[in-house]
Amino acid sequence: MTATETGGEPLAPPELTTPGLTPLKRAKAILGGSAGNLVEWYDWFAYSAFALYFAPHFFPEGDQTAQLLQAAAVFAVGFLARPVGAWIMGLYADRAGRRQALAVSVGMMCFGSFAIALLPGYAQIGALAPAGLLIARLVQGLSIGGEYGASATYMSEMAGRKRRGFWASFQYVTLIMGQLLALSVLILLQGTMDLADLESWGWRIPFAIGGLLAVVVFWIRTGMDESASYLAAKAEGAPRAHTMMLFAKYPRESAMIFVLTAGGSLAFYAYTTYMQKFLVNTAGFAKDAATGITAIALILYMCAQPLFGWLSDKVGRKNTIAFAFAGGMLATYPAMSAIGATASAATALGLIVLLLIVLSGYTSVSGLVKAELFPAHVRALGVALPYAVANAIFGGTAEYMALWFKQAGNESGFYVYVSVVMAAAFLVALRLRNTNVTSLIKED
Repeated sequence: MTATETGGEPLAPPELTTPGLTPLKRAKAILGGSAGNLVEWYDWFAYSAFALYFAPHFFPEGDQTAQLLQAAAVFAVGFLARPVGAWIMGLYADRAGRRQALAVSVGMMCFGSFAIALLPGYAQIGALAPAGLLIARLVQGLSIGGEYGASATYMSEMAGRKRRGFWASFQYVTLIMGQLLALSVLILLQGTMDLADLESWGWRIPFAIGGLLAVVVFWIRTGMDESASYLAAKAEGAPRAHTMMLFAKYPRESAMIFVLTAGGSLAFYAYTTYMQKFLVNTAGFAKDAATGITAIALILYMCAQPLFGWLSDKVGRKNTIAFAFAGGMLATYPAMSAIGATASAATALGLIVLLLIVLSGYTSVSGLVKAELFPAHVRALGVALPYAVANAIFGGTAEYMALWFKQAGNESGFYVYVSVVMAAAFLVALRLRNTNVTSLIKED
């Protein structure tokens, strides 16, 4: 058994085994993977972006905080399906190919989006309404759980050695773009529809749009090229991926991914999806103002991803990740306290952007670092499963925990919670290998 398999430092960087793609082919591969990633995450975030409007239809009892709390609980339950999706689709991507897994995942997201768009409310079908919403979110959870591992693996393998951080950062560019697209649809509908119509039926429009876009991307993905890493592993007769292989041979890598994901996912959902509700429910901003602030912050956050990806190619991905968690650990409490107390949109925007720029040191290269820790025959499973479990526990419950602390009268407890988890991730980041040198992606 090699040093790499036991989690130790490899003696030397692995040699590249295939020539690199041409710039055009590489750009087309990244674009193809990104298009589906964008739609997947648009569909996922549309739920959170429109929760302020549809929550009363499915959870009619209680005040606004209680309704949002119930909607957030369903959001969290959707995350519980993500480890199952990651496990199934990770194995599928390592055995049948990245392209096949990506096509299946977007097909499931299509089903979930159309289901939410057409689902009657509590007034029409009673308790079946929240149950139907729960089922649709579970299907979407299976989809997004499979999407992350296959997408991160595919884009990392297609990125190329010299600029791997830069190209792989577009996974989060499209992830943020999907969230931004969901918010853009919200802004458009807020500006063109009467409030009564938006609250009555207009909130269904974004889910219908997501379903239609998923149909288009499913067609695109069936024509994508397979990655050279997967084809090489298959040609070499690499061992067939199975679950126990991941934990028996790569326990250190799996544990590190879990802790890094815990800190990164919790911070990401605290600073993005929950922030829109935080601005309304705590800081007292109007819904449309909160949406606008969030959208501008996301645009700047999106633009920061390639910059930090490029920087990781220069200074090392280990260093940008450590910077992100150290900065978040120190900044979360004072920044969120100030956001909650301000009436200035400019101040709120500046503080949110600060948090997101710091977090970019992690998000820009998070999928890539995970992919670089595993060999091709178990890479998709290794990327997906530890990530999805941690994401379900910490990312999926972020909004629920924030609202729980608020309802208990101790809202600042949530800021402490985020800071502590990020501190644990910072300690793990210090123990990371320098994957710029030790990457197990052998193909250029």
